[in-house]
Amino acid sequence: MKPEQMIALLALLMVAPALQGIATKTKAVLAGRRGAPVLQLYYDLGKLVRKGSVYSTTTTWIFRAGPVVLLVSSLAAALLLPLDGRAAPIRFSGDLVAFAGLLALGRFALVLAGLDTGSSFEGMGASREVTFASFAEPALLLCFAALVLATGSASLSGMLGAPIGAAWPHTAAGLSLVGLSLFVLLLAENSRVPIDDPATHLELTMIHEVIVLDHSGPDLALILYASAVKLGLFGALLVGVFVPRADVAAPAAIGLLVLGLALVSVAVGVVESVIARVRLSQVPTLLTGAAVLALCGIVLLLR
Repeated sequence: MKPEQMIALLALLMVAPALQGIATKTKAVLAGRRGAPVLQLYYDLGKLVRKGSVYSTTTTWIFRAGPVVLLVSSLAAALLLPLDGRAAPIRFSGDLVAFAGLLALGRFALVLAGLDTGSSFEGMGASREVTFASFAEPALLLCFAALVLATGSASLSGMLGAPIGAAWPHTAAGLSLVGLSLFVLLLAENSRVPIDDPATHLELTMIHEVIVLDHSGPDLALILYASAVKLGLFGALLVGVFVPRADVAAPAAIGLLVLGLALVSVAVGVVESVIARVRLSQVPTLLTGAAVLALCGIVLLLR
């Protein structure tokens, strides 16, 4: 791993917990409230790590392994992204499929952990999680397919490196639709409004939060940090599409990554302030719309 790749990866891992804080703070400011500090998640993680974990007698090793697999899969996915704007630490043809697969693996482990509690309530949440994922994952693959057509590369390093900068002048319309689709997927994959509300306490409307209710202490800290990293990964995808950085110096490229992630978080906060959460029955329609946007991008790129 090159030094600039290591620095870019560490930058993402360090700022990831702040991204949710920026989104929450933006939402609070627009609503005329003071809101929680931007660094609130850092404090929460530190507090949870110092606590002990409580396990139900009905759970097995699957429940304990879920948070670990979730975090490891998220970190492995980060190694496939060219965070420095040039090349990822691990890259190969078709690594975009591995990226999507690692994210799916983390979700699968968390769903199994929820089911392992034997709770019908968490079973309901697990059902919702995998149902909506079946709409989000095809949309993500369609976005990747559009990027392959635009750049001629089947690797994330090729798609989000130098080739995408050369592709923008000729494929701006198609790439813009892909970027919009990725932003909708960012909201869905990270349980943000209008898909889900990470701060909700209404049992009948929760999606992602249902399957983590029985986790506590360090296990919950792993889940919260992995969720922050996942938000950073989708934010990095958006930055890679809209801000090609292969032609700038490595320090500037990393700085643009951090700035871009902060702007994405602000955009998430703005969306959550102006759009209400949709009904559960409308979530598939919204995710299908994201897939249609990516498909329209593919049509434009094929012309």
